[in-house]
Amino acid sequence: MKIHEKYIKRCISLARNGLGNTYPNPMVGSVVVQNNRIIGEGWHQKAGLPHAEVNAINAVADESLLPQSTIYVSLEPCSHFGKTPPCSDLIIAKGIKKVVIGTVDPFAKVAGKGIKKLLDAGCEVAVGILEKECQELNKRFFTFHNAKRPFIILKWAQTNDGFIAPESKENRDPVWITGSTSRQLVHKWRAEEQAILVGTNTVIADNPKLNTRLWDGSDPVRIVLDRKGRIPKASAVLDGSVETIVLTENSDSYSAEYTQQAEKLILEVLDFDKQIAPQICEVLYRNELQSIIIEGGARTLQSFIDAGLWDEARVFTGKTIFNSGTESPQLKGKLIDEQEIGNDNLKIYIND
Repeated sequence: MKIHEKYIKRCISLARNGLGNTYPNPMVGSVVVQNNRIIGEGWHQKAGLPHAEVNAINAVADESLLPQSTIYVSLEPCSHFGKTPPCSDLIIAKGIKKVVIGTVDPFAKVAGKGIKKLLDAGCEVAVGILEKECQELNKRFFTFHNAKRPFIILKWAQTNDGFIAPESKENRDPVWITGSTSRQLVHKWRAEEQAILVGTNTVIADNPKLNTRLWDGSDPVRIVLDRKGRIPKASAVLDGSVETIVLTENSDSYSAEYTQQAEKLILEVLDFDKQIAPQICEVLYRNELQSIIIEGGARTLQSFIDAGLWDEARVFTGKTIFNSGTESPQLKGKLIDEQEIGNDNLKIYIND
């Protein structure tokens, strides 16, 4: 069992290379082992490209060794045709008789079918090696398929005296509470998730771009709350540069002329007289978004906290003092990490 764990750990390590690039697919790593030696390894690099098992098998220099080898994979090999052929078919075709799997795939089109196909072909299959670790690796994917909602990350920066925004501002430029290193880290996080959400007041006050300009990565889908159509049409979030979903009470507040100009603008109507967070989750699930960062403002963040609809919270505390302003959200969670980022303190909580 320990030897199996060693190689599944390697699979997990390889899989992490795909963070932010594999959506809607999970991150997966795989190694091929012969006589306790890795002879091939790979990971799923991007949706539409070969899966981890394919890359690992293709990396084996001497294919004649495959029938005497064991293939390890962090997630159950697929059994259906998507953008690529089934990995379970490839394993069988290459004569690999021993397969070690970290965890079962929760996706309905797989969900045990890959394992069954391998067993029916006479393969020896071990399942559930470092299962919790493999599920944690793909917490976004598992949450999406099991809970029917995205994995939700709350993020905010607060002053040393507990405020996230000043009482008043002179213009729409953001008031920075944290330093440049923390801000770059936030852009890295944005590149790792599929979507980012802010409320109306945040857009009006700060005119945020919500992109990854400080990090090399894909911009997340922008989700914007605008109940009454109050957001200025010249706002950066409505510039059409990135796919943007506007959650509004009445889509008529956005003229047909404007929506034609902004081809990447999607309007979704919500009932703002009812609890808003569950409705947002339904919209995100329908739009196949597996993960989201909620970046503000205080009321929006608190609505997700009060509804219990959050998985992780990342809270920066800067050295700045406001004395008054918008108070930071009130959250109870389990602290799992704390570190200093430049002059800022970062605490990470999970909803347990």
